[in-house]
Amino acid sequence: MTTLDSILSVQNDAGVTAEQALLLADMTETSALMAAAARIRDRGFYNGVSYSRKVFIPLTHLCRDVCHYCTFAKTPKKIEQAYLPVEQVLAQVKVAESMGCKEALFTLGEKPELRYKAAREALAEMGFATTLEYLAHVAGRVLAETNVLPHINAGCMDDAEIAMLRPVSASMGIMLESAASRLCEKGMPHYGSPDKDPTLRLETIARAGRAAVPFTSGILIGIGETRRERVESLLALRDLHERYGHIQEIIVQNFRAKPNTKMATAPEPDLNELLWTIAIARLIFGSQMSIQAPPNLSPGVLPQLVSAGLNDWGGVSPLTPDFVNPEAPWPHLETLAKETAGAGKHLHERLTIYPKYLRDYTRWLDPALHTKVLHYCDGQGLPKEDSWVAGQDIEAPAADLALLSGNAAELKKYAPVSADINSLIERALRAEALSENEIVRLFSARGSDFAAICRAADQLRQRRCGNQVSYVVTRNINYTNVCYFKCQFCAFSKGKLSENLRGRPYDLSGEEIARRASEAWQRGATEVCMQGGIHPEYTGQTYIDIVATLRAATPDMHIHAFSPLEVWQGAETLGLDLETYLQQLKEAGLHTLPGTAAEVLDDEVRAVLCPDKINSEQWLTVMKTAHRVGLRSTATIMYGHVDGYQSWARHLLRVRQVQLETGGFTEFVPLPFVPQEAPIYLKGKARRGPSFREAILMHAVARLVFNGLIDNIQASWVKMGEQGVEVLLNAGVNDLGGTLMNETITRAAGAVHGQEVAPEQMEARIRRAGRVPFQRNTLYGPADEQQSQRSLFAAPLADIVNTPADKYERSKLTSDEALIAIG
Repeated sequence: MTTLDSILSVQNDAGVTAEQALLLADMTETSALMAAAARIRDRGFYNGVSYSRKVFIPLTHLCRDVCHYCTFAKTPKKIEQAYLPVEQVLAQVKVAESMGCKEALFTLGEKPELRYKAAREALAEMGFATTLEYLAHVAGRVLAETNVLPHINAGCMDDAEIAMLRPVSASMGIMLESAASRLCEKGMPHYGSPDKDPTLRLETIARAGRAAVPFTSGILIGIGETRRERVESLLALRDLHERYGHIQEIIVQNFRAKPNTKMATAPEPDLNELLWTIAIARLIFGSQMSIQAPPNLSPGVLPQLVSAGLNDWGGVSPLTPDFVNPEAPWPHLETLAKETAGAGKHLHERLTIYPKYLRDYTRWLDPALHTKVLHYCDGQGLPKEDSWVAGQDIEAPAADLALLSGNAAELKKYAPVSADINSLIERALRAEALSENEIVRLFSARGSDFAAICRAADQLRQRRCGNQVSYVVTRNINYTNVCYFKCQFCAFSKGKLSENLRGRPYDLSGEEIARRASEAWQRGATEVCMQGGIHPEYTGQTYIDIVATLRAATPDMHIHAFSPLEVWQGAETLGLDLETYLQQLKEAGLHTLPGTAAEVLDDEVRAVLCPDKINSEQWLTVMKTAHRVGLRSTATIMYGHVDGYQSWARHLLRVRQVQLETGGFTEFVPLPFVPQEAPIYLKGKARRGPSFREAILMHAVARLVFNGLIDNIQASWVKMGEQGVEVLLNAGVNDLGGTLMNETITRAAGAVHGQEVAPEQMEARIRRAGRVPFQRNTLYGPADEQQSQRSLFAAPLADIVNTPADKYERSKLTSDEALIAIG
């Protein structure tokens, strides 16, 4: 085996050793290097190549350095104004924002006030002492007055300057260009440019690492450096990243000769040099680092750059030119997507802060930026690329709908389905268990991978459930909205006499509970679903009394009631173990449990979302115990807030494990987070719910993960809306849940899709999707025929009466006279 073969055969996601990297400097087998680099890249980034939609803001063209290849820097005599006025910057950024830009790239010369009187006077007139002070002011205005995130390339900085800029930028950067100090010698390109001293630049990068700033750096090739010096430069950057973990991306930029510079006739690096260097960068940095090459500097050969191991195109602007390379226009995004697809990859947008850093935003971002990045991003840490919001009447994104339509012409716009996605789908269809990371991979699917997962889920639905789509006629009765828990997502519950959210606090009387159940029975319901806040005066006996009241009022009604939180609290207040208490509830007449209060079964998420609630293990224990005493239940997930794909995967695997042990779950119900009135969203500490793609994938991935274990995957029509439901019926869903009557919890969160869907509407919706309606009971058998007929001719609902909670009521029993009146 040759030295090259021995190095490239090592499957090390962290990259080759320094010794191996220096050996590679003498290797000329570019094709072999590229092939190895591409394999490593695919382990970290699969089929995705990213870009950032940006606006380029050249705050000043003045610079004290005189790099011999640069046309960006100008003297005061050659510019109209020393600095862009802040109002002009804001106007430009607002136009860019309207065009979908999410990054404002601030670039500027290095400390021009140290060289030019004109710079000092201009700054003084505006009230600033330094260029970086003015930069901080302008970036702060952009952050305050737009939704665009500043990225700052401010050159060499000291600790105080980094600290000043960190609160007004989501990321920063400085090109190392080269660690070779000889390039600063006389006759070399950096002679006369004090800020190009590699020692100073490396120190700035180290300072950014100590300050926890997400950072960009890279090398400029073709300016007189050797291949070995390129490798040494990349190793110097890797050393800093290994120390601080803050470098998001490495740029490999090829020198372009420009007229009227000292290097106007210098040879540009050829394509082989660029490909060799990209591949070497990937081999040095391994599978997790983003490797970038500007697409405008290599027109016509972009698929080859992808083949060399890059995964990012950097910032691309639909509005402003590349002011550093004005002769090289940005490619149109459609062209970029097409060429990326030609390399077998899917182009997707990112923010200026990369997903890894965004997911740990409390460490990597100043608090001033937290809300903005959360409102921008999805569960992966990439931009939420649509405006769809769960519970709202907003059109689903046309691109996703086109992808899922199965139209061959539409699918041709995208790269082929990734080999690893095909493999995972095949394994899931064979009912093989997938690992946590494999499920995360399914959730990250975009483009044709996304469509393939949905198609597979639909095929599996057909195999397991046929063409029937079921629903149940049910009434929700939320007996109180008073709750002493402080769940950060809940807009339904109230503290005592609290009116800070929708409606007044209430606590239903036993008579009103019985009346609603009796009315539901008369309207054809076969199920009543009972859940409420955790009232401070309730005990476990309260829940037993509620069941007794329901049983007396409607002897044949299926009682589907009490989340694991209510069960846990009820047992605790009576001093009973879970099994004894659940047995008492069952003997009182309880039939099944809803799987709510699960939210996300990942305690890192729960610590933020519902810190005083039962933890994941307690929720799972209640469910396993309920199944053991003969009470079946549903399982849910409420997703799209402060969680991520890793937590979603953990949740699915924990539910799957319980089902393997007990077989007690009847269905799985994904519940997308409805943000509008949720406290955590109103405080700016949560995302805007899942994207449409994520919501569809949650159902499709669940279908695949639960193959052979949970056959019923349910769509929540109150959260997904009619259009969402229609899509889900072709992505693994076979059940539409309940007709509901008086849905209140989701509407309290701001949903607009109504509080009841009559059976005839439900069936019409199912038939429009080309499927067969099936009115079921809670356990997925056929609904009682007499009740089914009643449901088709139901009278309008009477007005409800929410008994005020001014005086807490503990008993939920009714008098005999009240029951006679109701009957």
